[in-house]
Amino acid sequence: MAALKSRSRESVNKVEEEQEKIEVSDPIKEREHPKEEEVPDSSKAKIELKRSITLFNGVGMIIGTIIGSGIFITPTGVVKEVGSAGLSLVVWAVCGVVSTMGALCYAELGTTITKSGGDYTYILEVYGELAAFLKLWIEMLIIRPSSQYVVSLVFATYLLKPLYPSCSVPESAAKLIACLCLTSLTFVNCISVKAATKVQDIFTASKLIALTIIIVFGFIQIGRGDIAYLHPDVAFQGSEFGVDNIVLALYSGLFAFGGWNYLNYVTEEMINPEKNLPLSIIISMPIVTVVYVLTNMAYFTTIPPHVMVNSEAVAVVFGEYHLGFMSWLIPVFVGLSCFGAVNGSLFTSARLFYAGAREGQLPAALGLVHTDLFTPVPSLIFTICVLVPVTFILGCVFMILVSFWAAPFECLIGSAIILTGVPFYLLGYKWKKPHIVRKIL
Repeated sequence: MAALKSRSRESVNKVEEEQEKIEVSDPIKEREHPKEEEVPDSSKAKIELKRSITLFNGVGMIIGTIIGSGIFITPTGVVKEVGSAGLSLVVWAVCGVVSTMGALCYAELGTTITKSGGDYTYILEVYGELAAFLKLWIEMLIIRPSSQYVVSLVFATYLLKPLYPSCSVPESAAKLIACLCLTSLTFVNCISVKAATKVQDIFTASKLIALTIIIVFGFIQIGRGDIAYLHPDVAFQGSEFGVDNIVLALYSGLFAFGGWNYLNYVTEEMINPEKNLPLSIIISMPIVTVVYVLTNMAYFTTIPPHVMVNSEAVAVVFGEYHLGFMSWLIPVFVGLSCFGAVNGSLFTSARLFYAGAREGQLPAALGLVHTDLFTPVPSLIFTICVLVPVTFILGCVFMILVSFWAAPFECLIGSAIILTGVPFYLLGYKWKKPHIVRKIL
């Protein structure tokens, strides 16, 4: 009997399971009560910077950031130290090789640590939060704002120079154009990453065109045999081979190559960074090195080394000699070169502050990304806004230091008079809020 009961129970269970299967797969019930489709919640999608920087954009970013106003205005630091055209060209070539080696090391870092932020991110990974914050702090407080302000002011000055050929450019006009430069580029960078990279590509091309014009005129001089300062018998005359001279010359040359690390600030926005980051460096660094060496060689076909040392704008002097009434083109090209350099600096500065906010070392608002434009709008606005207080503070500090240097006795008396208010302040607070005084002391 027990066996019959167990068999009957098993048969009942099988029938129930078959009925459940039929109910689940019943097409009539599915039509009457259709299943709700799972709709992905777009609000939960992560808003982050998109990968849109191509290999061409990367090359333009590096070249456009390295080539600023220095090669046009004052490539005199090297020749001032070494004293001759031949040794100067050798130093420029060595600086290019050393910079390329450093850039290749950064290519390895960028493909190993694939986060944006450049130097800041690498210091954070290797040396910890304190060292990284100090790097971020000095970049935010001094390096980025001051460099952007100075380069934008140079842009404005040289852009307006053709309108004031016989006198200096009005300071107020130059400052106004510099502010327009910064605000317009900030707007472009907020609108779109593609727009910012297109601006960078266009102005990088304008720099290379300007330098190509200079190089072509240099080769014309060489073709004519007019190479008085580059002849092998003369090129190394007056050379200074002292260790201090060589080191200072290398320092000046390496400073002119500064900017090869800027692409590492936007690693997360590069398409296929494992391939395109090293390729961008491998393509751009030899181009910059060759252009720098050939440009200086072209200068020496026209301008003697001792004249170049004392010249305030080497490219302008070169243009006046070769271009005649069209020499106004050189100041315009210098201005355009500075415009592109400011764009590259703003682009990477925003990513630096974005990375700092993401790591919790800056306010979280700077780590936000626009939901439609996919650009770090808060950090871009912060980049441009921080120029105002930093410029004001630096100006005030400069005036105070100059005052103490020019009239130290009077300044000390004034400071002492101001400090006499401290005891009265403490006495008053001792009467009203004694706990605050205890904290101060």
